[in-house]
Amino acid sequence: MIAHIINTDIYGRGILKVYLKYRLQNFNFLKNAAKLLLDNSEKVLIVSSFPIPPMNICETDGPLGALAIYKAVERIGGKAEIWAHEQVKKALRPFDVTFVDKPATSDYSLLISVETVGRASDGKYYSMSGMEVEVPPFDKVFLEAKELGIPTIGIGDGGNEIGMGKIKHLIEKYIPLGEKIATVVETDELIVSAVSNWGAYGLVAQASLEIGENLLKDWNERKNLEVIVSAGLIDGIIKKPVISVDGLSVEIHEKIVELLKETVNYQL
Repeated sequence: MIAHIINTDIYGRGILKVYLKYRLQNFNFLKNAAKLLLDNSEKVLIVSSFPIPPMNICETDGPLGALAIYKAVERIGGKAEIWAHEQVKKALRPFDVTFVDKPATSDYSLLISVETVGRASDGKYYSMSGMEVEVPPFDKVFLEAKELGIPTIGIGDGGNEIGMGKIKHLIEKYIPLGEKIATVVETDELIVSAVSNWGAYGLVAQASLEIGENLLKDWNERKNLEVIVSAGLIDGIIKKPVISVDGLSVEIHEKIVELLKETVNYQL
């Protein structure tokens, strides 16, 4: 049920088809990702940043998801750090989180990416509209983690995000400009969602079911979104600092969060 909720493709850009096909290949992707998180929470690196071209300002999708996972890791007794663009660090600073500037991949027990652009086949980074994205190579630690055998989780909603290389064939088939924008960067587990923040919330919700405690119960979507927008982050679709994410009003996001909370409460 949680996987269905986070893949409510309201704006219909094609991720629903990708999700349904992916689910046939990896039916328990959300449960598997939650298990990976719970089993490797000793020191987690969370990466999230997607600058929107041409203004090169980071979007509101991703940082809130990263924050939700960070708080969940703390709640279960683990430790987390966030590696992000300076704009995202500024936006998340009021939430009392720990940042890292030059992470050493080998220091971590788990890496998680939430809406972070990953390199395409040509080595470049692209937006959903096919514009080149100027971004530090955040994906390098995920490539290193694969070599070192450190587990990784990717969360994305369009096919150009770290982790989506795991289903590159589906992105190329069902997402507009998929052959150009699809990333080649894979992760051990991949969470597909209609909005990447929702994918992160879904991971936290699934982890909640596994441990018997609702880790989303104190999450305030509107308040948290207002904080990061006031710091200058923009809606990636509208390309303005407004109280929305991916072109969807805060009211919609609040309803998705409440539905996840109630789903967890009911199942617990």
